[in-house]
Amino acid sequence: MGNFKEDIASVKAFVFDVDGVFTDGGIIPLPDGDFIRKYNAKDGYAIAFALRAGYKVCIITGGRGKTLELRFRTLGVTEFHSNVPDKVAVLKDFMDRNGLAREEVMFMGDDIPDLEAMQYSGMPVCPADSSVEILAVARYVSQYRGGEGCVRDVVEQTLRSQGRWAKDSYGVTTVPSA
Repeated sequence: MGNFKEDIASVKAFVFDVDGVFTDGGIIPLPDGDFIRKYNAKDGYAIAFALRAGYKVCIITGGRGKTLELRFRTLGVTEFHSNVPDKVAVLKDFMDRNGLAREEVMFMGDDIPDLEAMQYSGMPVCPADSSVEILAVARYVSQYRGGEGCVRDVVEQTLRSQGRWAKDSYGVTTVPSA
């Protein structure tokens, strides 16, 4: 285990918890049992960009709800696992099916249910407002809080380290010169 900036160059897959990572952790229960969550558009853009660039993206959450799944399916995420009590088992299965070594997998979580999966992954990262237990095992703590751009932060840093972020203006809208 070396320098974080050097080690992220080997990442091929991103695995994320949802509540407290993509969101600020707040939920509004609806009468039908679903929940309203607020997401950061820049986090969503980073996920869609990573998928288009060929990275594997997996969501492993204890959360549930139709709107939760719809959010990630809309971004193009096909590896979506909700209402998960054992995140390590799902993570191991994802890695096995995709032939991924631990050092090729970044896992971002924010609270105790993510702890074991983060420890299993080769690159545990977290938002700035994570629990003390998570902060203690993270290789990198984003300067951004959950729901405020922490996902964009780690995806962009990883792709930049590999020369794949906005390469040749891919995904970037440029303003024509006058």
